[in-house]
Amino acid sequence: MPDGPSKFALELHPKIAEIGAAAWDECAGDDNPFVSYAFLSALEDSGSVGPRSGWHPRYAVLRDEAGAVAAVAPAYAKTNSYGEYVFDHAWANAMERAGGSYYPKLQIAVPFSPVPGPRFLTRPGMDAATLGAALIQAAKQLGCSSVHATFCTAGEWAELGEAGWLQRLGTQFHWDNNGYTSFDDFLAALSSRKRKSIKRERRDAAAAGLTFHALSGPELTPKIWDYFYKFYLSTVDRKWGGAYLTRKFFDLIGARMNEKIVLMIAARDGTPIAGALNLRGRDALYGRNWGSVEDIPFLHFELCYYQAIDYAIAQKLRRVEAGAQGEHKIQRGYTPKPTFSVHWIENKSLARAVSDFLESERPAMLETMAAMEADSPYKKTGEAA
Repeated sequence: MPDGPSKFALELHPKIAEIGAAAWDECAGDDNPFVSYAFLSALEDSGSVGPRSGWHPRYAVLRDEAGAVAAVAPAYAKTNSYGEYVFDHAWANAMERAGGSYYPKLQIAVPFSPVPGPRFLTRPGMDAATLGAALIQAAKQLGCSSVHATFCTAGEWAELGEAGWLQRLGTQFHWDNNGYTSFDDFLAALSSRKRKSIKRERRDAAAAGLTFHALSGPELTPKIWDYFYKFYLSTVDRKWGGAYLTRKFFDLIGARMNEKIVLMIAARDGTPIAGALNLRGRDALYGRNWGSVEDIPFLHFELCYYQAIDYAIAQKLRRVEAGAQGEHKIQRGYTPKPTFSVHWIENKSLARAVSDFLESERPAMLETMAAMEADSPYKKTGEAA
């Protein structure tokens, strides 16, 4: 924060209800559902964030001289690095080996959600760097070693980078809707071999005797959430992970934002056996959690990728963001896109080491993305259908 008195005052709140839905959403906007009051409050009220998971809410509010809310941020004091999907365990280990303490740290993020979107939520006329500077001061007061804004926007990445934050690049795989009128229209854009492969996968999934349904709004009953929570736990168990999200969380998002939810369900004889949870933004469908109680070839691809593409085409959405990791998505029409995070570290020695690492990681990440893009299934210029 600049020297001298500031015309803005920062507050940190342990409960988002202390800020209120109207003030929060006026800054967050309606484009990305993950930074909405409804989603963040459901995480908190369900116990998914808090001492149980090591995510301690410190929701940030920046007020102007008149006391009006000028900016907010989903901020959490973290006592671990779980549920973030931008990995800094090596940084923490280096700090600990040097005799320092990396935790607690201040995380500006949507818990358990590797979904790109705004992290410095501002009213018009307010810049992200001003809020970022205030968060650095807050981190110092809280005894946090560092501040991390993960899966932020490209604009925030550039602005905070100019302000001296360390910049990191990652990658995800998104599907772009190039004006397709049907799934077959999308397939026509692919090379013949890739097109045949996707058709075969869809046939094999359909051969299991399943029907597929996209549920939203009042269709999201407690019984449907019971089924989906079972699917969610089955995936957690297979991956030896932790069940961050509680059963109550799904009831709360179903009650508070069911019009933003698109739950893909695979059913046999009317009984759900698998599901994929998506949230809908203004122009995108965001894939999150999935699970199945049966091991059916290609069902994951059908439910998470192809059904999402079908939905996006029908609804004229511009893209599908299918979540973290997974190079196998490339051959199914999802192409690599950069993701962004910014980091402020108080310890100068660690900050220099991390900066050197990121200076070499960024060009390597861009080269990797270019190589993956070259392997995409889309027809190259001049290639026959």
